[in-house]
Amino acid sequence: MPVTGGAQITPERIMQFVWGYVPPLILEAAIRHRVFDVLDSGPKTVDEVHKETSASVRGLTAIMNALVGLDFLAKDRQDRYSLTPESAAFLVSTKPSFQGGLLRHVSEQLIPNWLHLNEVVATGEPVRSVNQQGNGSEFFKQFVNDIFPMSYPAAQVLARHLNAGGGRTVRVLDLAAGSGVWGIALAQSSEHIRVTAVDWPDVIPVTRGTVGRFGLANRFSFVEGDLLKADFGSDYDIATLGHILHSEGREHSRVLLAKTFGALASGGTIAIAEFLVNADRKGPVNGLFFAVNMLVNTDNGDTYSFEEIRGWLAEAGFTDARTIDSPGPSPLILATKP
Repeated sequence: MPVTGGAQITPERIMQFVWGYVPPLILEAAIRHRVFDVLDSGPKTVDEVHKETSASVRGLTAIMNALVGLDFLAKDRQDRYSLTPESAAFLVSTKPSFQGGLLRHVSEQLIPNWLHLNEVVATGEPVRSVNQQGNGSEFFKQFVNDIFPMSYPAAQVLARHLNAGGGRTVRVLDLAAGSGVWGIALAQSSEHIRVTAVDWPDVIPVTRGTVGRFGLANRFSFVEGDLLKADFGSDYDIATLGHILHSEGREHSRVLLAKTFGALASGGTIAIAEFLVNADRKGPVNGLFFAVNMLVNTDNGDTYSFEEIRGWLAEAGFTDARTIDSPGPSPLILATKP
């Protein structure tokens, strides 16, 4: 092996990446076959998991051993498998903290599009554009509730930070509402909050359903339509854009921020959740990966730095662009309408 500066260089990392597609597919298989759910009640052998899931012993043995190697399961001397603290917290589907929803889309929706990456890089054109209503509605109808747990903790942090609704009605505009997670968390923080949720006509029924399950239907109203064409109304105190700018692209994002500025009352706050990258685009790697995901799945989508978004906010008329720490891949971005 070649040696540079006294350190031996090996192909080990490259060999690991050859199998980089394996862990998410194994996790998806385990979630779909309820492995983590079954083990939540206590350690079990493969045969015992087989009896509760009806999955094959051969298949379970292979993926459960691999999950031990990945530290998502533990195995004792009696060949009983158990959850690790990480899988117990985030991979049991019945728990509110479940983060496996995204994994349920790996084999049928994410990877099939990524398999065309060579072609996409050559042409700059996506496999299909999930940011377009025709292609995107069916995808997001299934997707938005699966990613609810990813955004809910951050939405709760936002609600506590804003501490809105002290005795007066506070109007919230939830843009690209999806599951309604941002509006739901805000509404839970005060009985004085009223939310207007905006999304595509095929997605709004999903929003209604989730809001109803949280018992908040009487405090929500709904607007169906494309973000750049729908009538938002005016005089809102808070506007949320939860993970939408990355699919809109630079031009549409700037238009959307200007439109949101017009919908807010003076003194109103805009809150943005995004997969941020550093200004030099050297990291974090999660944001850089997601930029390629936008290449594969959208017309002009990308990931952006705080500095870029701050510039768009200033261009729209906002002041005091700032970040607050929150659970999730990136901090939230807030700014104020003077």
